[in-house]
Amino acid sequence: MATGLGMQLTGKVGEHLVTAELARRGILATPFSGNVPELDLLAYANTITHAIQVKTIDLNHGESWQFDIRRFLDVRKTAAGQKVLGKKKGLNRNLLCIFVALKGPLGKAEFYVLKYGWLQDFFAEHYRARRPPRKVDSFHCAIRRRDMNLHLAKWNLIELAFRIKANII
Repeated sequence: MATGLGMQLTGKVGEHLVTAELARRGILATPFSGNVPELDLLAYANTITHAIQVKTIDLNHGESWQFDIRRFLDVRKTAAGQKVLGKKKGLNRNLLCIFVALKGPLGKAEFYVLKYGWLQDFFAEHYRARRPPRKVDSFHCAIRRRDMNLHLAKWNLIELAFRIKANII
């Protein structure tokens, strides 16, 4: 697993690739240089502005995106282990997300386009069904690339959000 500078660079490459792809589709976007929760890009088209979350992996280091489950679910540590109380309230379920899987050094990438709500629903269904964590203090969860296939290149979600027709440069 990549750490430190490598992870920072992977994230920045993903954000810039998404920014470029959005520009090809007629959407102006800009990445932020700092750490803004739930906001990696701010995008604009047709007088509409949307925040976009970008999550990037380098396929040389793994095939899944990593998260803390407490971002999506209300999970408590109990004497018997972990207990899922339900979906976390206040999550922006309509937040646009673009997950990027980098494929080699030439900037080739796969883009998975979805809303945060779908991810929350996925974890609500799958986190309860998994084996309990070995360490009760671990709130790690992940989604694999193969679980995202239905979102591969679903740019129509972005086009709908910005009310634009597909017009790729």
